[in-house]
Amino acid sequence: MSWALLLEWVIKSAVIIMIILGGFAYLTLFERRVLARMQTRIGPNRAGPWGLLQPVADGIKLIFNEELIPEQADRVLFILAPVITVVPALIILAVIPLGPEVTLFGRRYVFGLASNINVGVLYILAVASIAVYGIVIAGWASGNKYALMGGVRSTAQMVSYELALALAFVGPIMLAGSMSVDAIIEGQTHLWYVILQPLGFLIFLIAAVAEINRAPFDMPEAEQELVAGYHAEYSGMKFALFFMAEYGKMIAVSFIAATMFLGGYLGPFLDRWPLLGPIYLFIKVVALLFFLVWLRATFPRFRYDQLMAFGWKILLPLGLLNVVITGVIIVLVGG
Repeated sequence: MSWALLLEWVIKSAVIIMIILGGFAYLTLFERRVLARMQTRIGPNRAGPWGLLQPVADGIKLIFNEELIPEQADRVLFILAPVITVVPALIILAVIPLGPEVTLFGRRYVFGLASNINVGVLYILAVASIAVYGIVIAGWASGNKYALMGGVRSTAQMVSYELALALAFVGPIMLAGSMSVDAIIEGQTHLWYVILQPLGFLIFLIAAVAEINRAPFDMPEAEQELVAGYHAEYSGMKFALFFMAEYGKMIAVSFIAATMFLGGYLGPFLDRWPLLGPIYLFIKVVALLFFLVWLRATFPRFRYDQLMAFGWKILLPLGLLNVVITGVIIVLVGG
């Protein structure tokens, strides 16, 4: 392995992690300001000009908060759980290209792509399924029955909705004829897959919201029932890591949705100005993040039995139906 190649990987990995970390900080401000606007409030506007330093103030506050570990907790797992939860959010974008290929110093590079593997979709699904372990361990290791109930709820919820999420990926994979993220983007050169897969896109959005435990599917941390769910006993930077994981997964889900269904970095004049690619992708991601915030402001939380019934009785059959219809149309058109 050459030093140049290693340096390239390090730089790309650092860029992806900085996108998640920086995005997490200012996504919290974005959400609070959007929610305030929708609820006819002002929102944070005191820390720095226009409130832009509010994430910095929140971070400093969490750093200096007292770290508490319950007496009955499993100390090792209690400390390890937030790390297990946040790591998947930091590495899941490794297979998502942020822009087209460009030639620099006689070599071809892809914006932000840390690893070009031909089973990129499988990598995304595998990494997304790891985060549930951190939540379950946090609930169990806290020595608190409410935290444990939150962890158990999260397990059932994420396993249930992962099936629908995986089925939503099958449509773009069938249309592109590949599990490579690059091939799926290239297949949308003339028509985005959201046009050909509207049902798959809808299933993906709903299942993704349930996967990241966002309202109206935030049952693992239902305040009215479970105090704070799986992170009830966490404080300081350990709590901040759970917070980071949730918002990091919001960003990751938006990148994945934009890539799989909205053409990724594709857009007009991209062949003439490749630097437009990351800009197009950023605009799509921000639009999807706004939708997630809007969803939180609009819908009340589901009851837990309604949540599980919706996943198994509605989303899963619709996902299977979408796969069957897509396969039939591909065979008929191809024949």
